[in-house]
Parts: sequence; structure tokens; C-alpha cells
Amino acid sequence: MDALQQRDPEVAAHVTAELQRQREQLVMIPSENYVSPAVLAATGSVLTNKYSEGYPGKRYYTGNEHVDAIEQLARVRAQKLFGYSHANVQPYSGSPANHAICFALLNPGETLMGMHLLYGGHLTHGWGVNFSGTYYHAVQYTTNADGWLDYDAIAELARAERPKLIFCGGTAYPRTIDFARLGEIARSVDAFLVADVSHIAGLIAAGVHPSPAGHADVMMTTTHKTLRGPRGAVILCSGEPSNPLKSAPRTRENLPTLIDRAVFPGLQGGPHDHQTAAIAVALGEASTPAFTTYGRQIVANARALAETLLAEGCTLITGGTDNHLLLLDVTPHGTTGRLAAEALSRAGISVNANSIPHDPRKPFDPSGIRIGTPALTTRGFNENDMRTVGNAIAAVLKTPTDNVTIERTRQTVRELCAAHPLYAELAGV
Repeated sequence: MDALQQRDPEVAAHVTAELQRQREQLVMIPSENYVSPAVLAATGSVLTNKYSEGYPGKRYYTGNEHVDAIEQLARVRAQKLFGYSHANVQPYSGSPANHAICFALLNPGETLMGMHLLYGGHLTHGWGVNFSGTYYHAVQYTTNADGWLDYDAIAELARAERPKLIFCGGTAYPRTIDFARLGEIARSVDAFLVADVSHIAGLIAAGVHPSPAGHADVMMTTTHKTLRGPRGAVILCSGEPSNPLKSAPRTRENLPTLIDRAVFPGLQGGPHDHQTAAIAVALGEASTPAFTTYGRQIVANARALAETLLAEGCTLITGGTDNHLLLLDVTPHGTTGRLAAEALSRAGISVNANSIPHDPRKPFDPSGIRIGTPALTTRGFNENDMRTVGNAIAAVLKTPTDNVTIERTRQTVRELCAAHPLYAELAGV
């Protein structure tokens, strides 16, 4: 920060202000987290200066001996952590990673199947305006009326549509995903099963959510959510890669070659080596007993929060949570998701408006909000803290336009943040 302050005080001021915002708010957007100082250091390292198109041992430039070692370390750590024999750690982020997977396994116009965005899925799982819904014939499965995945209905849709690829995993699904059942469904129609576990990868690493290994042909995860890493992604599969510059038939045995070829040279050029190093650091951290404890606490905190909100009369989709997030219907409080999120933001609690299953409202002003516990758990919040947070959230939702309630909640937030300081080691920043 000293160098940034001297060279560009205007940018430095915004960075410092953002740090203060993170320190002074309860960040409860499920896809956000706080990385360790070690991950920050790797992300801002001299590795950002290097070009390294290709893969370890097969680069187009010289001077990559250290980059090769770092990338190989990240690959091995990912393989051991998630139980696949091959890992590609070069995707720039989750959406490009899913693009690469589709590019590897599908021809344009072929059928992919994924969870509907407005029922908890992701843009890249076949949403109409996304590449996945434009270049491919996309069919979408939904939840039942209560917000639970209906595996019988998914199987029926798969039999009717015969997709070549099935995505599973979502961004707003609060329950355990049955990868074994989904694997059976995919195999029954000879489809590749791709598990996008971007939201729950840290929980899988900690052993508090089932793994897709052994069920999904390909696993993709971002590294910046529950994994507490930099913004990036990893694609995992099993098998032995050959030359990614040569084409290969679309079979399970060729998955490593197909994936590597799709990432580079198919869609990307040089990897972001500083990002790869930070991913390696995060994967190393996720392999420790302390991370297992962290993952368990995320779930315990989410359950304590759910119990508190239910006791306060709030409406939770599926009636609770098995993982790190909760999806609330706020319409019983006479408000909308957008207004509720804005009221909570004024009170110092950061959440996001979100559609709920069978939502009668439009996505930009939906009926729900999405709340998560990963970032607060990183700060050291426990179940008792989450009960305090739950009571504060419920108070705002019940009277979202009451400035007295919002200011009272803001004071509670200040006290909680003071009790759980963020980046205290960054003194003076």
C-alpha cells in the first residue's frame, strides 16, 4: 500500500475505503469471502510479470521453470483434495471454465441440461442469453414447489431430451446435492455429468458435503468462495492427458486431453501465474485440519442462523439449510428482495436480492434474498454470534423502512465487527 499510495493516491484511497467497508460490514453474500494474507501476497506477487502459454514442461516461452513448479504444485494439491487424477488450474474464473467444459464435450447445437437460473442454477448452465443457452440446445430442470430438487423429474427430463451433458450444482440451493443419484441419471442417457461445486467446494474439502468424485465425470469449482482463494477456477477429471494440441474422441478416457485442449489453446492464452500461485496457497490451506474445522463451523453457523430466523417468523425456502446459504422469501414481510437487501445494507449487513422457486416477480426485483455464512465464519463468528445476527436481520425485515431499527441494527453490527476484527495484521491500512 505504501508504493500504491505514493504512485497513485487516488486508487489507494479507494482500496483503503473498500478495506474499511469490509471491516465494518457483515458480509453475508454467500459467494464472497476473505482470503488469507498469504493468498493476498501470492496474488500481488512478481508472477504477474510472466507469460507462460502452454502447460508445465510444454511452454511456448522460456524462463518458466518456477512457474512450472508452482502450477504442478497447484494441480497435485487439487487432485489430492478432491479425489480426481487430473486437474487444470488455468481457467481465469468459473464462467470461462464452464465455457471450456462445454467446448470440450459438445458440438454447437447439441443438448445440455442444467438447473434453471431462477430456481438456483447458474447462467452458464443453459440460460438463454448466455453462451450456454445460445450455442447449445439447452433444457432446464427446476425444483418442486417447496424448493427441493426433484430427482425423479430430472430423470424423466433426461430420458425425454437425451442431453450429451448434464450440469449439476447451483448458486442458491440450500440443501445437499445427491451426486450419486445424478450420476445414475447421467449414465442412463449416456451423458457426461459435470458438477459445478463452486459454492460448496470448501464444504466438500472439509468433509461436510458429499463429494462428486466417483459420480461426476468432471468437477469444476471457482476458488474464491468457500475455498477462500483468489478469483479463479479449477477443472478436475480422471485419466491421463496426452498432447492437448491434438484432437481426441469425446470419451471419458480422453477427458484430461479434451479439457486441457479446450482451456488452452481452445479458449485462453497465457495463464495468470500470480493467480495460479494464490490458488496453490489456498488449496494448501484447505488441506489442513484448521480448514476442516472452518468448514464445519460454516454449516453450524448457517443452521444457527436458520433456526433463529425461523423462530422470528421468517420464511426459508426448503425450511432451512444443509450448507452455507439460506434463501428467504421476504414477501410475507410486505417487502421485496431488492428493498430488503437495500434496507439491510443501510444497517451494515451485505446480502443480495435473489429469485425464489416459482417466483412471480422479475429477477431484478425478486421475492427473496440470499444469505451466507462463509465470510463471517472466516472472521471467527460462532453460533451465538449468528443468533445475534439472525435477530438483527429479522428486525430489519419486519420494519425495513424504520430508521430507528436500522440504526439500532447498525450499532449491533459495529459491536460484532469490533469483536471480530478483519485483517488486523494490516496495521495502519
